[in-house]
Amino acid sequence: MGQCREIFMKKNKDYGTAWRILRQTSITDQIYIKAKRIKSIEEKGTQKVEDGIENEYKGIINYCIIALILMDQRPAEDAEIPENNLVEMFDGWANRAKNLMEAKNHDYGEAWRDMRISTYTDLILMKLLRIKQIEDNDGKTLISEGLDANFLDMINYSIFALIRLNEENIS
Repeated sequence: MGQCREIFMKKNKDYGTAWRILRQTSITDQIYIKAKRIKSIEEKGTQKVEDGIENEYKGIINYCIIALILMDQRPAEDAEIPENNLVEMFDGWANRAKNLMEAKNHDYGEAWRDMRISTYTDLILMKLLRIKQIEDNDGKTLISEGLDANFLDMINYSIFALIRLNEENIS
């Protein structure tokens, strides 16, 4: 998460919070593009663009945090978020994701360590389809978790994938 935060803040220095103009659905589509690219690379076993899947998972994490921040903020074309506030927002959502991960890890006994990395990609894509349906329903659900829970789950699936990829590279 520290690497994601560093990327997030460096991109903020380069671009500011231009992403605030995006609608929620556009953020969802950006995450979808990244997840589809990961799946394509996993299935083909090769890639033509140098940027690796680790960077795509980090991008998913950062776009999920952007989506969560936007759920709390009104879209704006010209209002920048001060850097200290942005750091606070990022850290707040990162901590919520970590707390959720720890709670689920307690209940599931670290089952994620036995899962295939490609399963995380599939779970992210499934969550994205769920999010798209919720967005099409104006954000309303009858019995299911809302948008925020799905974005938090995608953050955690991406973190699991990054941990597992790192472990594979070490061994």
